[in-house]
Amino acid sequence: MHRIDLPPVWLVGFAALAWIQARVLPFGLSLEGAVSDLLSGILIGGGVILAIMAVVEFRRHRTTVIPHQTPSAMVQSGIYKRSRNPIYLGDVLILAGLILRFDAVLSLVLIPIFVWVLERRFIIPEEDRLRRTFRADFARYERKTRRWI
Repeated sequence: MHRIDLPPVWLVGFAALAWIQARVLPFGLSLEGAVSDLLSGILIGGGVILAIMAVVEFRRHRTTVIPHQTPSAMVQSGIYKRSRNPIYLGDVLILAGLILRFDAVLSLVLIPIFVWVLERRFIIPEEDRLRRTFRADFARYERKTRRWI
């Protein structure tokens, strides 16, 4: 189960729900237009860039990116100075951008649900592992760096 219980799988599932909603139940609602297209591109691109920046930091510190594993190092540099969860923030931006791209207005409600799933399934358990593994270092990091932005 842990092999498929990964944030990208959840992201694909939520994006698929949005796509289906846009195709099957549009209800005549639309945000279609140049501004929406531009914003969706910015959100998707920004999300991808955030995720790449975060993965690069993990690689530099030679620690795992996989959410259910215990890290060998605590990353506090690069993008992690600004956010404790830039990969998850990137996932949320990508989902928001895809919802706009699909013109799935009713699916905007999926964004807070996706955030809730990420926090419950991944962020809280990860923070508990970091707390147990790095104790005082994580406590200091948690006080100075926000969970999201």
